[in-house]
Order: sequence, then structure tokens, then C-alpha cells
Amino acid sequence: MNTKTRVTTKSAWGSTPHRERLHEEHLTRGRRPPWLRVRPPGGETYERVWKIVHELHLHTVCEEAMCPNLPECWGHGTATFLILGDICTRSCGFCKVKTGRPGPVDEDEPTRVAEAVAAMGLRHAVITSVTRDDLPDGGAHIFARVISEIRRLKPGCTVEVLIPDFKGDPTALKMVMDEHPEVLNHNVETVPRLYRTVRPQAKYERSLEVLSMAREMDPQALTKSGIMVGLGEKWDEILAVMDDLRAHDVDILTIGQYLQPSRYHLPISRYYTPEEFQKLHDEGMARGFLWVESAPLVRSSFHAGEQVRELLAKRRKAA
Repeated sequence: MNTKTRVTTKSAWGSTPHRERLHEEHLTRGRRPPWLRVRPPGGETYERVWKIVHELHLHTVCEEAMCPNLPECWGHGTATFLILGDICTRSCGFCKVKTGRPGPVDEDEPTRVAEAVAAMGLRHAVITSVTRDDLPDGGAHIFARVISEIRRLKPGCTVEVLIPDFKGDPTALKMVMDEHPEVLNHNVETVPRLYRTVRPQAKYERSLEVLSMAREMDPQALTKSGIMVGLGEKWDEILAVMDDLRAHDVDILTIGQYLQPSRYHLPISRYYTPEEFQKLHDEGMARGFLWVESAPLVRSSFHAGEQVRELLAKRRKAA
């Protein structure tokens, strides 16, 4: 069936012609294997999420990064909020988010994010951002205020923040950790050898240090990180990253297939099979991670609510 005939509802992926083109490219670029097929967006719950997000003038990483799980997540009434605008100061080779000079910080954004969380009835909210190297604190104060506002408007909702590295600034990180998010997530994204190509303005060791500092600042918070595969890494390099993350006491690991968002981004070196993802899951669990989410379409916030509910329940039971 032609995907253009299947996408008929108004969508957060853009106006109708652009949405259809982007969705078709997203499904077909590079002759993807069958396990990477995703359904087109639509449905009553999806439309409700779209309305809430756009009436409150918010961004989501689901849209900006063309996440393949957008139809599933929005169809279940969840979304991952992207704060501090939609323009990033860094130019990672894998990311669809726009690079450039961001506008001024929207100081009212934290309240609107919390209003969206309340309107959607979320039990677990995931907040991420573009990287704002132009700001003295990297935008940390906005992260902190978002957490505070969610606590005020949606008591009982757990909060996960997927943060940039704040250039390794402990003062900025402490601003976030002082609000006690249940989960502090910072992705290393790939293996050290590929950083110059994949994350040219980031440092692998700095990302590990951010995760370690977060653990020290709030030992009760779960720490989390993620990597993509299919960028040219070797199997042993993936296992070495797992070892490094465990050495920095990271609790949760996500592993997913890199999908080239446009012809201008890094090419896919190869597709990992579902069986290989299962092996990576087993390798991670054997190393002591509390949770490993490993599958072709896994992204940072995939099943995030499930992870935190189960792990916090286990912690309460053990106490």
C-alpha cells in the first residue's frame, strides 16, 4: 500500500504534503529491513497529544528528531518534551534537530510544559533539550524549573531529564540534581573512536564524568545512558562502553539502531538484527545494569515510564 494514502490525519510531523513526504522517507530510506517498519501517525489519542503540545507552543524531540516511535508513543498519550527551543548549538552527525544560533530563553516554558504534563495525565514525564552552549549555565535553570513546575501541577508524576553535558560544569548539573529528578539521563551515543565524526563538539570522558557527578550529587536518582549502533562501531567497542558505564555506576542502558534522518547525515554502516540486540541486552544485564532496553527502534525515552516504575518498586520492596 502506498503510504501516502494511509496518512490522512493532521500530524505533528508538519503540514499534509510535508508530513507525507517525511513519513515516506522515514519508512523507506535505505531499504530498511522488515523489523524497522513503523505505522503511520493517527488516532484520537494521537490527535489529543498533538493539540495539547501545539496549543501550548511546545516542542517535542519526537517531532524535531523524527523519532520512529512517535506514532506509538503519541498514540498511547505520551511525548518527550524538548525545552530551550528547537535550535541546537552543536552539529552532531546523526541528529535531525536544527543547528544554528538559538533565540532567547523562554522563561515561561517550564509552566507550559507542566500544564501539558497535567493535561495529558502523565505518570512519568521525560524532558530533554537542545544543547545551549551559548548560555552560561547551559539552560540548567530551565530544567530545574520544569521539574519544580511538574511537581507543583502534577504531584506524583515521576520526572526523567535527558540532559546535555553542560560542558561538564558541576554547578549547572547541581542546579538540576537539587530538584531530585527520579531519572538523570545523559547519552554517550556512540563509542569513543567515533566521537570526532558523530559528536565533534562532545567528549566521551566528559559525558562519563557527568553521569558520575550526578550519582554523587543525588544517590537516590537512577542514572541512565544510551548508545546507537550502526555507525561503524565494533562489537568489542560496544561492550567496552558498557563496561565504562557500569564503572561509573549507571543503572539503565538503552541501545537502538541508528537511522539516517536525511542524506546529509551520517550513513548507516549496517543494520543489527533483533537477535544481535537480544545478545547486547544479555551482555548488559550480565554486567550489572538494572535495566537494559535493547531493540532496533529503542530510543532514550522508549518504555521510560515502565523502567522507572518497576525499578522504584523494587527499591521500595528491598528497603
